[in-house]
Amino acid sequence: MQTIFVTGAAGFIGWATCRLLLNQGFTVIGIDNVNDYYDPKIKELRLQDLRKFQNFIFYKADIEDFEILKNIFKTHKIDAVINLAARAGVRASVENPWGYLQTNVAGTINLLECMKEHEIKKFILASTSSVYGDTEKMPFKVSDATDKPLAPYPASKKAAELFCYSYHYLYGINTIIPRYFTVYGPFGRPDMSIFRFIKKIDSEEPITVYGDGKQKRDFTFVEDIAEATVACLNLEGYKILNLGNDRPVELIYVINLIEEVLQKKAKIQWQPRHPADIYATWADISEAKQYIGWSPKVSIEEGIQITVDWFKKNRELLKDIKI
Repeated sequence: MQTIFVTGAAGFIGWATCRLLLNQGFTVIGIDNVNDYYDPKIKELRLQDLRKFQNFIFYKADIEDFEILKNIFKTHKIDAVINLAARAGVRASVENPWGYLQTNVAGTINLLECMKEHEIKKFILASTSSVYGDTEKMPFKVSDATDKPLAPYPASKKAAELFCYSYHYLYGINTIIPRYFTVYGPFGRPDMSIFRFIKKIDSEEPITVYGDGKQKRDFTFVEDIAEATVACLNLEGYKILNLGNDRPVELIYVINLIEEVLQKKAKIQWQPRHPADIYATWADISEAKQYIGWSPKVSIEEGIQITVDWFKKNRELLKDIKI
């Protein structure tokens, strides 16, 4: 079986993607710096889960460190690279744009340089729905303009996409770019809304909602995302796909679903909308259907049920996770 190098392996989508690859019999080399952008305790829990597999090799390191990457590529015969390592978060990028430039742009270039050196021809770069900016044109199509990002995070992801095209053109690296739309599910990021809402509503603490709660998101279940990401390994050329649930729902609807499953009422503190927040997202998934035959399987109602059930089962493990 092939060996896949997965960056950001301790991250939310990284963990789910590694798990799927490992279950399919691939050898996975994972790398993650296990930083404290959000509570690293949940990253350690994800790694514990992955270390149960004999075909998982892990490096605690940073894709910004070119020398370490060069050594990993020399040590292992790598067949493909899935780059899920990133600094994420729109609001945080406004505070620290430099970190986003280093990880999301320079880190991607480091990987592409290693691939060029070792003649590895398959690269998947995780991108984001945030690159579409604040447009009223719905749903977001891959062909839409993406030259007006509202914050350094999507700007850095767009820059990485462009570098990928250059390396595809110059060195024939097959590059597939899934743009993810608001991913949630078990082992989710504690800095993101669904995890925070579940934890706070469960412990009867107030939740903060920015804006009027009517902002819409195309919430997409993590296992659907992992399945599509792995399927991208079969593609050639340079392709961009939207990976979303294709059914945007209002944030307040998701809060109501969580209340229903937990049988508890949310105490909401309303705050003004952040200027870098997009009001609505909705993925046109035509390319995903065409190229990898993918459509999401898990509805928001089913996904929230699964996620809340997972939270309740792991309450003890999760009680010290900072949000």
